[in-house]
Amino acid sequence: MAKQLTDHVTWVGKVDWELKHFHGQELSTFRGSSYNAYLVQDQKTALIDTVWQPYDVEFVRHLKEVINLSKIDYIVMNHNEIDHSGSLVELMREIPNTPIYCTKKGEAIIRGHYHQDWNFVNVRTGDTLTLGDTTLTFIEAPMLHWPDTMFSYLSGDNILFSNDGFGQHFASESLYDDCVELDEVMYEAEKYYANILNTYSPMAAKKLQEILAMNLPLQLIAPSHGIIWRKHIADIIDRYTRWSNNYQQHQVTIVYDTMWNSTRTMAEGIAEGLRQADNTLTVKLMNASKDDKNDILTEVFRSKAVLVGSPTINNGYSYAIAGILEMMRGLKFKQKKAAAFGSYGWGGEAVKLINEHLQTAGFALLNEGLRLQWVPTEEGINQCRDYGRNLASLI
Repeated sequence: MAKQLTDHVTWVGKVDWELKHFHGQELSTFRGSSYNAYLVQDQKTALIDTVWQPYDVEFVRHLKEVINLSKIDYIVMNHNEIDHSGSLVELMREIPNTPIYCTKKGEAIIRGHYHQDWNFVNVRTGDTLTLGDTTLTFIEAPMLHWPDTMFSYLSGDNILFSNDGFGQHFASESLYDDCVELDEVMYEAEKYYANILNTYSPMAAKKLQEILAMNLPLQLIAPSHGIIWRKHIADIIDRYTRWSNNYQQHQVTIVYDTMWNSTRTMAEGIAEGLRQADNTLTVKLMNASKDDKNDILTEVFRSKAVLVGSPTINNGYSYAIAGILEMMRGLKFKQKKAAAFGSYGWGGEAVKLINEHLQTAGFALLNEGLRLQWVPTEEGINQCRDYGRNLASLI
């Protein structure tokens, strides 16, 4: 159902309560999501983005309830991943000559996805589209998080259509930040940043400063996923400023996998030692086989240091730890420390291999790691506690 945001702007998106995973299985979305599209009706009318492909017929049908499609003068595509551009084919069957405003790389991506020769108009930062009392100004934002991404600012109504920036996977019919549980939304915004945008933090920090320097009056920040910011605009901008600058709290995250609980026992002993040495330190234990991988990565994002533990299996480390390590490498965390630990029977190579992967991923190693053979004895558990206390001083 369409919802009026201002005199000129109507939300015409889709709330997806059923979505539990995104990007295949790469990102958990246990609170659902939304695909936010916006219709700007002034003397001229512009549609900003569409919705995910499975909802294309539904999207066009509901859009017809709001406006005669022939009255849409422009389509603005801020980003062209299929969750944003997926309804274009269905829509363009109805209005095939309507110009599509996007970046040059955006055109290439749309052509690559849909193989259609539509009426593309390429725009760059500073280009404008006057609609009447309102004007859209385009701001390129490459690699936030695709090379085609741009933001669109609507002067007059003072809305920043930020696409994936400031977004979250969060389903709500209420639409606004002050109509939902703020802590839940902020967690999903942080999870979204940590798992999708952190890789591009240098670009995010630069783009944020560029936008702030423009001194744009902001009544709303309207992303393409999740709620729209109206009450907590300054707060989410502050969070993005901190998140994009090598963010960390006074926290250590211990990520482990275990076969017969020996490595788990080590993890708990190390955690005990860390807490004994620094009672202000937050220590999170996460089981890579049981805890959600994206929640784990969000805790890594928050941490000064991460400790990774695995038993040695077939001369290496476990499948679950391998996946987390690879995701950590891809997210390009900066200025974080790390160490490895694990139990073993007769080989013990896991610790060495984990350390090598952590170094490749850009983590600064705290030491060579800790290995214990077979099931830890009381002496071994005390060794883990000592190891944790020593790590606290290094962190």
